[in-house]
Amino acid sequence: MFKQNHNELKRNVGIGEQTFWDRGLHIIKRDWQLYLLIIPMVIWFALWVYKPITGLLIAFKDYRPVLGVYGSNFVGFRNFQQIMFSAEWAPSFWRAFRNTFLISTYGLVFAFPIPILLALLFSEITNEFYRKVTQTIAYLPHFLSEVIITSLVLTMLYNGPDYNGILASFFENIGFIEPGKKVAEMAIYFRPMYIITGIWKEAGYGSIVYFAAIMGISPTLYEALKIDGGNKLQEIRYVTLPGMAPTLIIMIVLRIGRMLSVGYERIILLYSIPTYSTADVISTFVFRNGLEGANRAIAGSADIFNSLIGFALVMAANMISRRLSDTSLW
Repeated sequence: MFKQNHNELKRNVGIGEQTFWDRGLHIIKRDWQLYLLIIPMVIWFALWVYKPITGLLIAFKDYRPVLGVYGSNFVGFRNFQQIMFSAEWAPSFWRAFRNTFLISTYGLVFAFPIPILLALLFSEITNEFYRKVTQTIAYLPHFLSEVIITSLVLTMLYNGPDYNGILASFFENIGFIEPGKKVAEMAIYFRPMYIITGIWKEAGYGSIVYFAAIMGISPTLYEALKIDGGNKLQEIRYVTLPGMAPTLIIMIVLRIGRMLSVGYERIILLYSIPTYSTADVISTFVFRNGLEGANRAIAGSADIFNSLIGFALVMAANMISRRLSDTSLW
């Protein structure tokens, strides 16, 4: 009896598997043109996204360029121990880690709300032509390269070896900085300079997501609030912000996941030797030691450590978001 039931079960499972594969082949034959179009993208991802992941092994090896990644000796977590505890690497690594965290925190506190405020302001402009013009002007800096943006900032702050730029001269005249001090070479001003430059470049473009979320809110909610006697601030508090809540939560979770992902391009273009103490971040640490110093194993270890911290942050932020609200990434 048991053997008969077992054979019957095997036949049923076989029929299920056959039906599944037949169904899959039928779908591929029916939409073969679409799958043919996907092939180049799959090849690109395999060669340029997934294959380079094997290079992470460099962080666990005593890398020798002559031997290559696969031929170098495996040393386990020795490179991680060096960047975190050794007298040679630990001071500069933890300084870069601290600067990365501080710059990202300042960006989250001061730069993250600016696109939201811009989106609220754009939504209150009733003249459609004027709104489009102001939005276009706000979006333009995003499409300029980092080189152009940083060059404009340095021109306003530091316009030569012997004198300050227009903006720095203004700060000097009102007593904000000491006479003869060059703002671009003062470590104390680097972080504000970096954050303000990022706001100028990305705030307008970043407001698109929030503006779209505001436009998706039903107008009947605003009409109901007006009937109840609500003013403009109450509209924002009780209608606009709750309507934007899912978008805001997702963007905050993503932003927290990028807390330690400060790009090196703007940093390298803005900083100088006097500002290393506040400007050096993990990405510039990796760039300087991996490419310029040829310590690729150390650089790879620092980058993996950075990625693991970012992964932990986004997991924690998503878990908190899921518990406090109904919105999360997964």
